[in-house]
Amino acid sequence: MRVALVGNPNTGKSTLFNSLTGLNQKVGNFPGITVDKKTGTTKLPNGKHVEIIDLPGCYSLYPKSRDEAIVLEVLTNPKNASHPDLIVVVVDATNLKRNLLLFTQVADLKIPIILALNMSDAARKEKILIDVDKMSQKLGVQVVPISARKNENIELLKQAIADAPGIALQKQSIEVCEIAPALISQIKQDIRIKEDYVALLLAHQHEILDYLTEEESNHIESLEQANAFQPQHSQTKETIARYDFISTVLQESVKQMPKNIAETPTGKIDRILTHRVWGFVSFLAILLLIFQAIFAWAEYPMGLIESFFAWLDEIGRQYIPEGVLADLLLDGILAGLGGVLVFIPQIAILFGFIAILEDTGYMARITFLMDKIMRKVGLNGKSVVPMIGGLACAVPSIMATRNIESWKDRIITIMVTPLISCAARLPVYTLLISLVVPNDKIWGFFNLQGLALMGMYLIGTIGAIVVAWVMKKVIKTKEKSYFILELPVYRAPRWKNVFLTMYEKVKTFVLQVGKVIIAMSIVLWVLATYGPPGRMEAIEEKYQTEDYVNNYSEEERQFLESAEKLENSYVGILGKTIEPAIRPLGFDWKIGIALITSFAAREVFVGTMATIYSVEEPEDDTSTIRQKMLSSKDSITGKPIYTVASAFSLMIFYAFAMQCISTIAVVHRETKSWKWPIIQLTYMTALAYFSSLLVFQLLK
Repeated sequence: MRVALVGNPNTGKSTLFNSLTGLNQKVGNFPGITVDKKTGTTKLPNGKHVEIIDLPGCYSLYPKSRDEAIVLEVLTNPKNASHPDLIVVVVDATNLKRNLLLFTQVADLKIPIILALNMSDAARKEKILIDVDKMSQKLGVQVVPISARKNENIELLKQAIADAPGIALQKQSIEVCEIAPALISQIKQDIRIKEDYVALLLAHQHEILDYLTEEESNHIESLEQANAFQPQHSQTKETIARYDFISTVLQESVKQMPKNIAETPTGKIDRILTHRVWGFVSFLAILLLIFQAIFAWAEYPMGLIESFFAWLDEIGRQYIPEGVLADLLLDGILAGLGGVLVFIPQIAILFGFIAILEDTGYMARITFLMDKIMRKVGLNGKSVVPMIGGLACAVPSIMATRNIESWKDRIITIMVTPLISCAARLPVYTLLISLVVPNDKIWGFFNLQGLALMGMYLIGTIGAIVVAWVMKKVIKTKEKSYFILELPVYRAPRWKNVFLTMYEKVKTFVLQVGKVIIAMSIVLWVLATYGPPGRMEAIEEKYQTEDYVNNYSEEERQFLESAEKLENSYVGILGKTIEPAIRPLGFDWKIGIALITSFAAREVFVGTMATIYSVEEPEDDTSTIRQKMLSSKDSITGKPIYTVASAFSLMIFYAFAMQCISTIAVVHRETKSWKWPIIQLTYMTALAYFSSLLVFQLLK
């Protein structure tokens, strides 16, 4: 049996899903669309296992976002792979009048249904007295009071699910056929629909339902015209009828003591956290905490992961015989795997904080505060969190855009988030700034190098805002951007839910994105290791001659040989090939190689520079890299390669360029298309090239 959980946002539906399924769950996407599909299994008291599917949160079966459209699609199409045998509608017991609107709509689809009154413990605290038996009698369904946060009555709900197949169908909440009798009858007959309410929903929503053929959709449209159907009038009539029914049910089954919302703990906290001044001050303080955590807390575990892979590399070189296989395993696959797993601490910490902010109810306040500002540049209040996370890493931040309901707002956020300077750009910035910016202070306080670094971060942020504004004008969609928001009451975070979220996000990243990163790392290793056979053999023979054997140590010969082999590898040849295109930016072929190799990850720039300039242990001896780079001369002009003009040109290039395979991989995964990653790669490369060209030509 397949059981679907349906409910408004912030009713605790996902918490109930976690309580029912635990670790027996998986996250995917609905076919052809980037909306989370969470499924899992649970064991009922009778010993049977049932499949649980957590449908996206929605306020009504008249969708205003892609998430809500998925719910409509799944529930009205019996042939859909996710169509349920039983629905559990989860409602907030402290806000029944609004939540029951969705319940009455779902009930009229005539799929077996159970009503779960979540947050029953909170309702008792607020002295809301619910007569469960009376409500069950009025609705004609099983009603189960639960608290998903406290695992209260979860076993009772499982028993209700087990009993559901033997219980008669629920009562109809309103007379749907009276809304548009002739039209409903014709749609049922012509499209072969059994239920009145499904026919009415098709009349309203046939344009967005993928399972209807174009011919069926056009036929429904013609029936609407023939019957002079007025959708807004029909929906208004239906909603009024539903609320009349809900009011009758609540009058007979609920007794509520009066309360003043402003005097509740939530109301008192919101006086500060949603204040037009103090709200932003509080938000900035929380951001500071998150930044410190992402950079400071992740540093130690990331160091451990890097040390672990360095140890594995050392062990491998001791026990695996030298040769192509050893190089492939250690320099290709192991290095690629290390590049994937080193992101885990940042991803876990970022999503841990997001889960805490959501669980406590504060995330809704952030989006409320920021929405008005963000809309001016084509974004959404919910775009704030991914863009903030982009300062650590674009990969988890792009995954975090799933909270944005509007397709257009979500796409724009995905497209501009990589412009925010991430932690991977920091080694590039610090190395280049140390080459050309003096370590002096102005006004006796501000360090010039620090100001230059801050300037690079500001440039990335400004770039993201400008591009978002342009995309707002360019990207067209019929979908309206709604900002429907409920401010839930504040609650303590559920640590089990927080850690489960962290676990799921890390697992998704490693298994889905990791495969692409490792594959591309192997490709780059092959291109940087091999070259035309004649050239490689000639280089090997050259460094075995008496001149080199007598004048250089074996270690020095190995470094010189590796540098020359890199120059003559396929990547080196590519660097020489692209040199004419990057010369106007102030770059030579060596920087060209670094641009290519650092496509795997921006941090690779430093290591590539070290290899090219034959420097030993670049991570531990960056001064040697700087000395070699400072003394390097242009082979054509004889002038220094690294000047203020070329260094800032290179930094600007890295600020705007898409130098990260993992970001491309995650954008492909989140959009389920190669169209958007290609557009993103193209516009960011063009922006990087022309910005870099402008900077070099102005400063040189």
